[in-house]
Amino acid sequence: MEILDVTIVGGGPAGLSAALVLGRCLRKVKLFDSGKPRNAAARIFNGYLSRDGSDPKEFLKVCREELKRYETVEVSGGNVISAAQEDCRFIVTLETGERIHSRLLLLASGLVDELPQLKGFKEFYGKTAHNCPYCDGWEHRGEPMVVAGGNQDAADLSIELLLWSKDVVLCTDGELTCDQKTRKQLERCGIRVLKQRIKALEGDGDMLKGVRFTDGSFLARSVLFFSPVQRQRSTLAEQLGCRFSDDACIQCDEKAATCIPGLYAAGNASRGVQLVVAAVAEGTLAAVAMNNELVEADAESGSLRFA
Repeated sequence: MEILDVTIVGGGPAGLSAALVLGRCLRKVKLFDSGKPRNAAARIFNGYLSRDGSDPKEFLKVCREELKRYETVEVSGGNVISAAQEDCRFIVTLETGERIHSRLLLLASGLVDELPQLKGFKEFYGKTAHNCPYCDGWEHRGEPMVVAGGNQDAADLSIELLLWSKDVVLCTDGELTCDQKTRKQLERCGIRVLKQRIKALEGDGDMLKGVRFTDGSFLARSVLFFSPVQRQRSTLAEQLGCRFSDDACIQCDEKAATCIPGLYAAGNASRGVQLVVAAVAEGTLAAVAMNNELVEADAESGSLRFA
């Protein structure tokens, strides 16, 4: 039975970055990618120095191509459905029933956004409907914006968007539930709050034109932002007994280690900053920490040597 150095679950920027670093350390690594990236609807990603405005699909293709030179790294399309820790080893099980054994395990499977249940939303998602102003605010600077949502996160997002536009409207589709401090900030900042029920989003192709309410009124807007409820894409962290923060992220230390010895997490699954460049950095940090742990163990047992 082969025992890998590291199994990586998740083939996004964090997982691929970790695989690259571990491959350069001659570690035996297997990466599993379900092929369901969180930013599948995005046309471009931004905020990545030297790659600002890149195509997400092309980026992942280039990353996978770069990994091919490292013969100790294998990228697979299998879907991991369960994980367990036995005898200081991790065992992950694929949908096919195949079981993979490794000394360490990295979870980089990301998050899933719960999208607004608004008629017409899917036509605009990724083009003129977004959830991250750091990713897409600049492209829509100065435009009339609408934030869909009636909770604290939506209210906070409305205030933040004033960095990119002086015309921001919060459409709550019912009552607004946020603290009194935020209510006063909305008022002081001149952000209109509309409580009318939303009938549908309207536009031309994937270009948003505005919000139609059930009373027949129409609010002209060219871009929509929302703050989604999020959940872990994979249940592996829960299966293994990880701790989670209030925003559903896996709790890790500064070296990406979880509360489970030998288990690490990186990328959107473990951090609040959900940018591609941050995920790449976190994958690198996790890989260095994991390699250091393996070096320490091998040095202690006297097995640290070039294969």
